Amino acid sequence: QDHVCSLPKVPFRGAPCSDAAGRQVPYGVIMKQVNSSLSGVLWDEEQKSPFYEYKDSLGHFHQVWYDDPHSISLKAAYVKNRGLRGIGMWNGNSLDYSGEAGAEQQTEAMWQALTP
Repeated sequence: QDHVCSLPKVPFRGAPCSDAAGRQVPYGVIMKQVNSSLSGVLWDEEQKSPFYEYKDSLGHFHQVWYDDPHSISLKAAYVKNRGLRGIGMWNGNSLDYSGEAGAEQQTEAMWQALTP
């Protein structure tokens, strides 16, 4: 309801709804799941990040936050515009390197987004 995260707050592990109470999902899985989610792609203007919501087979509600080429390019542009020395990313091996056409295009777009 109202896109409120229901994960418990875990101290000293970052923001609410961080990996402290959740788990990491590969980008390829996210790209397949977002299209069949309850919400479709949602956008958080403060975080400049997309997210979506779904219910699993047991009826449990889930909220998935991720970066895509658009959100990465905004963050990379922020770094560049402020003359900062670089940008880091959490986990490049979560991209889909299977060689499938769609996956290859998504992975290339993510890497390209790092160079605004």
